[in-house]
Amino acid sequence: MAESHSFLSELGSDSAWSLLSWVASLLMIFGGAAPYIPQYRDIQKSGSAEGFSTHVCLVMLVANILRLFFWFGKHFEVTLLWQSIVLIITMLALLHLCCTVQRSSRMSTSRHFFTDFDPRYFWAWSRFLDYLQFCLTFTVLCLLLTYLLIDSQLYVETLGFSAVLIEAMLGMPQLFQNFKNKSTAGMSVKMVLLWTLGDIFKTAYFIINATPVQFWICGTVQICIDIAIFFQVFTYGQGEHEKYM
Repeated sequence: MAESHSFLSELGSDSAWSLLSWVASLLMIFGGAAPYIPQYRDIQKSGSAEGFSTHVCLVMLVANILRLFFWFGKHFEVTLLWQSIVLIITMLALLHLCCTVQRSSRMSTSRHFFTDFDPRYFWAWSRFLDYLQFCLTFTVLCLLLTYLLIDSQLYVETLGFSAVLIEAMLGMPQLFQNFKNKSTAGMSVKMVLLWTLGDIFKTAYFIINATPVQFWICGTVQICIDIAIFFQVFTYGQGEHEKYM
């Protein structure tokens, strides 16, 4: 009886741990996209993307495309691979919304396209299609480089480090946008709060699961930037930003 009870206890403990692990994996996959839901709804409600830096989307797209190719050179948890795919889809959806509301409120008749190759208007294009063209071009470039250099450990490690370093800078475009506007108007505070909670969770997840050191360094830097943005919220408030001629 004692042996049977011990066996059932171990079985129950293993099942509970498996369930927790499964829940944690789902949170990692979809939790990264959750902070952008409040921002998406705010833009939909206001009909304006002013105050939100679309360069946040640029950072996330580049970082996660690089992370996908890093996986081919150095396999890490499949959970993180699926997280990257979900985040890429989320960023494209957010960009599509921003392009839609900007097109409806645009006063100027001048238009800028990715195929103009004008660095002055990089990531300030007029159509969602232009952002898709950039992502496709960047993906093909990464594909070619990875195909040629997949056996180079230096290339693979550089790829991974670049991915997490760029992702660590996620909050920097929004931090700069707030500083330039001297206001956090148009930015969802809920988004930043969810960023912070998510970054704390994923950094703990990285450490517990012994992922490559690049991942938890990235998480730590992101937490620091999140705190800096919260400081801006308390400093500037969310009133209308000043417009300079």
